[in-house]
Amino acid sequence: MRARRAALALTGAGLAAAAYATLVEPRWFTLREVEAAVLRPAARGPLRVLHLSDLHLWPSHEAMARALRRCAATDPDVVVVTGDILGHPEVVDDAVALLAEVGAGRVALAVLGSNDRFGPSPKNPFGYLTRDGDPEEPRGEPLDTPRLVSGLEAAGWHVVDNRALRLDTPAGVLDVRGLGDAHLGLARLGAVGGPPSDDVVLGLGVTHAPYTAVLDRFDRAGLDLALAGHTHGGQVRVPGLGALVANCDLPLSQTRGLSAHGAGLALHVSAGLGQSRYAPFRFACRPEATLLTLTPG
Repeated sequence: MRARRAALALTGAGLAAAAYATLVEPRWFTLREVEAAVLRPAARGPLRVLHLSDLHLWPSHEAMARALRRCAATDPDVVVVTGDILGHPEVVDDAVALLAEVGAGRVALAVLGSNDRFGPSPKNPFGYLTRDGDPEEPRGEPLDTPRLVSGLEAAGWHVVDNRALRLDTPAGVLDVRGLGDAHLGLARLGAVGGPPSDDVVLGLGVTHAPYTAVLDRFDRAGLDLALAGHTHGGQVRVPGLGALVANCDLPLSQTRGLSAHGAGLALHVSAGLGQSRYAPFRFACRPEATLLTLTPG
């Protein structure tokens, strides 16, 4: 009888956890606020950066749209999306329209992730526990990536895959170095270039998947801060232990939040606001955006 009761209790707890992870936490959006002392002496003041990632947008995803509008209402100086905007072939126009709202009147930067090039496909979620983080062969249908890019650029966004550019911000000149998605082997490391010039207030690296080769290249270039997504923060975290997977070769302790890499690079990895339709769960890892207040340091 005791064994039966224990089995029933464990079954009930497992079902409750599964229901929470699929019905509650994926819709429990949060906006984190983080301060990082990474600006250079030329800065005229702090710089507020809204970091968004891994939206995986679906048709009629009104809860996500409301969350993004609340994030934009914090009035950041810069907004950065680190890839995986799309989660369905039919949402390109909706995604562009929504991000046009979020980026209006401010510096807006984006890089693409694998889900902006290929649609979602069925995967065994337990496979993430055994993969070593090497790039996967994409299996989903090709998406209309050129339409996404042209739409974002027409709305004033800078898509910075394998590009470098300088932009004016309220704090001063921002030196941006973007790289393509290393998870698909699209990061051209030579596009990063050399150290920022003396008039720059921040050397910013932007990429989707935070593979260590990409972060090493940002660090060697003397950049100050790198922004990335892709990990979903592990998506399932064990309280007291943390993430079980990173889906790349980044240490598990760095799958979410602010940390340091190499000789002088600050790294912020977003746990993201969405998840694939084929893995629609989160546990102890709420969907998030982050408002970074950057100060001189």
